[in-house]
This record gives sequence, structure tokens and C-alpha cells, in this order.
Amino acid sequence: MKQALLVIDAQESFRARPYFRTDELPGFLGNTQSLIDRCQGGDIPVVQVLHREPGNDVSNPFTAASGQVRALRELSLRPDVVVHKEVHSAMFAREADGTTLESWLRERGIQRLLVTGIRTEQCCETTTRHASDLGFVVRYVTDATLTFPMRTRAGREVSPAEIRERTELVLEDRFAQIVSTAGALA
Repeated sequence: MKQALLVIDAQESFRARPYFRTDELPGFLGNTQSLIDRCQGGDIPVVQVLHREPGNDVSNPFTAASGQVRALRELSLRPDVVVHKEVHSAMFAREADGTTLESWLRERGIQRLLVTGIRTEQCCETTTRHASDLGFVVRYVTDATLTFPMRTRAGREVSPAEIRERTELVLEDRFAQIVSTAGALA
């Protein structure tokens, strides 16, 4: 089964957000880079997905005008395609010519997706659900996703580990197979 690696929103924009934390960044970068390297060496397409919001507000790190809509500086990748999205699901992302990610994947006979990126419970999870509903087989590489602490409505801080655990719970055997970086290409 042909597969592709999706590197979702692993971009500089997040460094400008007040919730950005670096504690788990080294592990995320190491795991993501390992997958990128293994895919590029194994003839598996690498798809770079970037979140870009409309407008020219240079203070918004997600607009093109900010200069932050680019890969995290620590990552080295030569993507087979770069797509931009304005919503949570990468399946709505488009190339510069308007081709959707879904079309790009189908034209190449790709049926399996490896999902990595930022944020675990937002764009990565949303993409996983959407891709599954479109008929793709999804392998969710949890340790190659990154998220940040969040607060519940009652004020309790939820750790990234708790968020990952919850994401795995709701995705596994429904929308995706949960895998580690080490087992992602097995």
C-alpha cells in the first residue's frame, strides 16, 4: 500500500504564541526528523502542510506577511509537495495551483497516511478523522506530534501527556492505528 508522510503545521508561527513551550520540543523534533529522513530515503513522499491565515497583518504569525509560515528551523526537509490550509484539516489544504491535498494523494495512488505535526489534538487529530472518513488508512504517529498544556473550563491544567492519551483513546481503532516513530514504517 503506497503511503505518504504528512508533516502538519510544524512551523515557526507557533513560537510566537503565548502557550508555546519547549519542554517537549526536542523529542518531537527528533522523532519527526527521523521519520522525514526515513521516508525520503525510502521513496515515501513527504507532504509539508502549513497553516496560513488570510490577510497582511504582520503581527499575526500565521499570515504570510509575518514571515513565520515556514518549517521549524530545526527541521530539514525536502517536501515532495507543500500545501497551505486555512482550516484545521490538512485534507482541505491546497497547492499554489489550487490542487487539493486529497487530489494530490489520489493521483499518486497513495492510500495510507502517516500523520505527524503540531497540535496533537487539533490539526493532527482533525486531519486523521477527515482522512479516515475519506477512505485513507491512517497511522497516527503520536510521539511525532506536539501540543502544549491547556486549561479546562474549570481551570485545571491538562498536560500534553494527558492530551496525547485522550487523542489516542478517541482515534485508535476508529480512525487510525496508533504507532510510534520506531514502528511507523513497519
